[in-house]
Formats: sequence, C-alpha cells, structure tokens
Amino acid sequence: MAVETDVLDELRRLRTRVPRLAGSLAATVDGLVLAHDVPATEPEGLAALTAAALGVAHRMTDAAGRGDFRELLVRGSHGYIATYAAGTTAVLTLLADDRVNVGRLHLEGRRSGARIAELVDARIGPGGGRHADRPATREGAPDPADRSRPIGTLPVRTPQRPAHGPRTGG
Repeated sequence: MAVETDVLDELRRLRTRVPRLAGSLAATVDGLVLAHDVPATEPEGLAALTAAALGVAHRMTDAAGRGDFRELLVRGSHGYIATYAAGTTAVLTLLADDRVNVGRLHLEGRRSGARIAELVDARIGPGGGRHADRPATREGAPDPADRSRPIGTLPVRTPQRPAHGPRTGG
C-alpha cells in the first residue's frame, strides 16, 4: 500500500472527528501533494501556498525567538486555515468553517500531524521520494531513538549572508 493511501485514510478519519472540517491536505514541506480531501479547492495550489506560508512561519518563529515551528492558524471571514508540522518532511493543512471549535481543531490536527509523520517516515523515510511504495531502507538513517529534535518539528532554515558588502553611493 502506498503512503498516499495511508495518509488519505488518516485525512478521512480526521474529517469524522472534527465537525465543520471542510477539507484537509497533506503535503511535503516543499509543496508536493501527498494526499488531499479538499473539495472545491485546487490541491496543488494549496500545497504550494502552504509551503510558502511555512517558509514565512519558520522565519517568524526564528526571528521572534519562539523556538521551532509547530503550527500556523489563519482566520478569514468564512473560516480557518490551520497548518501543522507533520514530522520533518511533511505538513498538514486543514480548512474549517467559521463556527468550528478551534480547540478541537488544534487537538485533532496535532494528533493527525503526528500520525502522518509516522506514516511518511515509515514508508518513505526522511527526505525520501513522494511515490515510494516500500518501506525506507534504514541504512544511514538517523537513530529513531534520538530525541534531540521533538516530534512534529521541522528543520530550521538559516538565512545566508550576502557574498559582498553593501553598495555605497558615489
């Protein structure tokens, strides 16, 4: 069974657990769709926007000294968009109506993010391909008992210094 099928099953279970959930999408951190349940929304576009928002969220948490990225919540006039870290290689985005219980959304979103992280890491492995149909080989893989990075966090991007100094007028 492909990882996409397992992740889609988790997204469907999530919809049954959260009343007023309008859709869900699991994607890689670089914006490739793993699985989706988002009627009336283009999943590829949403995945790309999620990756862009994730980059901004990473920079904001780093600049504000708030630690590693965990989640992002956006409220619009018609509802919420919530994004949760799903391990180091995936992200979960949820679309919910404006009358959703936000506490329940967070609780179930965090749980599903952790479950998706397990599925992705077990089937593709960190940094693995999108369409892998077999368990990842553990050769050279990090020790799963390593607790240096908490579950559900993503790697921190470090801005590069410019190769040249500032331009001076003259």
